[in-house]
Amino acid sequence: VQLQASGGGLVQAGGYLRLSCAASGRTFSGYVVGWFRQSPGKEREFAAAIRWSGGYTTYADSVQGRFTISGDSAKNTVYLQMNSLKPEDTGVYYCAVYYSGFSSNVPSDDRLYKSWGQGTLVTVSS
Repeated sequence: VQLQASGGGLVQAGGYLRLSCAASGRTFSGYVVGWFRQSPGKEREFAAAIRWSGGYTTYADSVQGRFTISGDSAKNTVYLQMNSLKPEDTGVYYCAVYYSGFSSNVPSDDRLYKSWGQGTLVTVSS
């Protein structure tokens, strides 16, 4: 599956953005879709993930309550709605997939994810 991430931009602290991760080549069925981010000088970190079948979601503590991950099967797209943005949310955001099959596992370890999109830059000014 090929992924295309979009929706990044420059926003003031307290603002919002919605990122999109569109799939081509196949649907997300059987996959977990994760959003990760990499801030300048830091390692890539987990932000949120959704299991396509059933819609189970999980979030990093740092974004819990502010970010919402969701999927649209008609558009074969996963969204990350980011509200109450903080300067520390600045970074390049990537989406990727983990094939879970019938497993209920929703990992936060980026080493388990494949087919990374190209990333979209989010900049939050103070």
